[in-house]
Amino acid sequence: MGRFDGRNALVTGASLGIGRACALELAREGANVG
Repeated sequence: MGRFDGRNALVTGASLGIGRACALELAREGANVG
């Protein structure tokens, strides 16, 4: 179980750089990234 299972996360600028890294980590921890 991840820390963000069942939670939603909206990451702006997720196509590259820090935003992408954040989005990938949130998804890995179980968040629904949009």
